[in-house]
Amino acid sequence: RLVLVESGGGSVQAGGSLRLSCAASGFTSCIYDMSWYRQAAGKEREFVSGIAEDGGITHADSAKGRFTISQDKAEKTVYLQLSSLNLEDTAMYYCKASCGSRDYWGQGTQVSVSS
Repeated sequence: RLVLVESGGGSVQAGGSLRLSCAASGFTSCIYDMSWYRQAAGKEREFVSGIAEDGGITHADSAKGRFTISQDKAEKTVYLQLSSLNLEDTAMYYCKASCGSRDYWGQGTQVSVSS
């Protein structure tokens, strides 16, 4: 079983920054890709950024130039550095791990941006 726990969310003013963390535990050896998604109130969940086992990175257009994804393999943790936050970034942020043929999700961490 694979468990993901996100942390680092909070309330911040527009233009501010936050660093989200996603720690994996359990059967982590099967993970080949980890990514961040977000879901704003009343909207569908959307992809934000992903990082593959080989370090390959993908970003949604909304994240390019503002968000940075990184990983610490030894700690089995993926980070998402959020910068230049704006009101549209307010959402629940979820971590996803692709493991074999299955996807595992964390419980989410809330990011709230105010003007």
